[in-house]
Amino acid sequence: MTMKKKRVLLADDHRIVLEGLRGLLESEFEVVGTVEDGRALVIEAGRLRPDLVVADISMPTLNGIDAARQIKKLDEGIRIVFLTMHADAGYAASAFEAGASGFVLKHSAPQELITALREAVWGRTYVTPIIAGDLIDSIRQGRNSSNELQVSLSPRQREVLQLLAEGKSAKDIASLLNISARTVEFHKYRMMEQLSIKTSAELIQHAVRCGLTSL
Repeated sequence: MTMKKKRVLLADDHRIVLEGLRGLLESEFEVVGTVEDGRALVIEAGRLRPDLVVADISMPTLNGIDAARQIKKLDEGIRIVFLTMHADAGYAASAFEAGASGFVLKHSAPQELITALREAVWGRTYVTPIIAGDLIDSIRQGRNSSNELQVSLSPRQREVLQLLAEGKSAKDIASLLNISARTVEFHKYRMMEQLSIKTSAELIQHAVRCGLTSL
């Protein structure tokens, strides 16, 4: 009896990467969709209810880690494997804290992603060996360099800040998040106060430095 293929949703802001992933995975998995930004990922994960998600961390409109948090609230059973350029234990720690099952680097051998997905199917976790030691050290020492924003800002504040950093206006953000422009401005100035930042430019630099945006 042939086992039914596990259903996978792919997310990356580079179409060529998505096509490459489709070609790599189709012999073992059913690719049910591809998306190019984090907000579309959350919507499609809710609509398609895949078994697995392969996602980048740096994506427009909503980064992969915040998207993972939303997906896990939507359906705890969806397994998420990150495929990223970020060879940093801080990002890996944030990914696993958000509910990820795997963390693979884009320059790893293709077979490594397949291994990570197989592990996820079995309810296990996988982290690329290149950063495994650093990740363990980071957890032991309580360090998480990319998590600086995650600790101090709410999920809605992080959404607003990423969109600001990507150059969207308060009106655009209000429309996208279904809130008022005044609420967007409130979030902006509240974040500046919380982070002891005096200008909009410094706030955006902070977002980029902490990896919240795909810029």
